[in-house]
Amino acid sequence: MSTPVPRRLPLAAIVLGVLFFLGLLALLFHAVQRSGMADRDALPSALIGKPAPAFELPVLHDASIRVRSAELRGAPYVLNVWGSWCAACREEHPVLTRFALTKRVRVIGYDWKDTREDALHWLEQLGNPFFVVLSDPDGRTAIDWGVAAAPETFLVDAHGVVRWKHSGALSDRIIRDELLPALVQAERDAPISRQGRATP
Repeated sequence: MSTPVPRRLPLAAIVLGVLFFLGLLALLFHAVQRSGMADRDALPSALIGKPAPAFELPVLHDASIRVRSAELRGAPYVLNVWGSWCAACREEHPVLTRFALTKRVRVIGYDWKDTREDALHWLEQLGNPFFVVLSDPDGRTAIDWGVAAAPETFLVDAHGVVRWKHSGALSDRIIRDELLPALVQAERDAPISRQGRATP
């Protein structure tokens, strides 16, 4: 009596099985990634309602010039954390550019964990919508702001108090429904004097 020879699975069935398994892994990875992003976006910033962390950083386009946070007081500003390596920052850039062109508020760029050459090339390619761009190549100052990833956007009022934060890419809807109402409220609570300094 001969021993039965085990039947081999057709090559096509093996390939389909591998593809199905890889597809499941991709779906699982995407779900976990989206869940993590949602959790990060939902986390409130501990800075809301508190003075913005003090900093003194070089200007990206001229490192000999340094900007201190105290110099930005007197009028509200939006601080946008970005990097040339950040895919979501590229996605957000046209939205941010349109908003900056309205000149509704100063939009200050915060180049994070980036090289000067890459950042300048990125702005040359995509356009520079920022009032000024600050450089934090080692990311140390951003720690005080609680920056976990890019992009992140903060609204700081005329008194230097953080009024709003968004983690992730800005959209027209977020600007319209969240940022602009927060800006209007900030201007009411901390009005700007005629001299450009915040009134007490």
